Amino acid sequence: MNFISGEILYIDKPLGWTSFDAVKRLRGALTRRLGLKKIKVGHAGTLDPLATGVMILCTGKATKRIDDLQAGVKEYIATIALGATTPSFDLETEIDATYPTEHITEQLVRDTLKTFVGRIEQVPPAYSACKIDGKRAYSLARKGREVELKPKILVIDELELLSFSPKVLEVRVVCSKGTYIRALARDIGIALNSGAHLTALRRTRVGDITIEKCLSVQQAAELIRTVEIEMPQD
Repeated sequence: MNFISGEILYIDKPLGWTSFDAVKRLRGALTRRLGLKKIKVGHAGTLDPLATGVMILCTGKATKRIDDLQAGVKEYIATIALGATTPSFDLETEIDATYPTEHITEQLVRDTLKTFVGRIEQVPPAYSACKIDGKRAYSLARKGREVELKPKILVIDELELLSFSPKVLEVRVVCSKGTYIRALARDIGIALNSGAHLTALRRTRVGDITIEKCLSVQQAAELIRTVEIEMPQD
């Protein structure tokens, strides 16, 4: 493998890690193996710390392909708690309000999910990497500042109910780049005349890359340590 000319690695990002944590770990493995002070490593498509699953890492000159790679359709398995909301729309923040769920039936959920398929408008979460006057929205939100973000047009190709209980949904989402599944959970809760927030998220596909093709971070680091290395010719 020639990591300087460029390689692409498929990683199953662990729970609790930022995307940068995974990049940092593998960049460190590469600099030690190659005997370099630094090497370019980037990722195609950020995953929140509370999410797991497919993350594409590019090294060397392959980082030029990041925009194309992250433009691929993405698939997620999401667990959504009904009847309560949080400011971040997930478990990063505490529950701030509760709502009734007694009226929510499986048929109501199925009918509601159909309304989100196709081109939709979505307001990104305040706790997101979107920029406001050059600053990340999440940095303002965590300081208690009010954050107003404009809605974006995106595409939900598929939204399948995998399991239902009065308090918890599990759904499979196939969607375009830029979709916030946390915001989708929020909007599903509103559409059900209740509240909702995301409690678990796993990205299972980016483009043609499925979770089955991914290495753990530890396996990727071991690959870097043991694989035959090809250095570019001067």
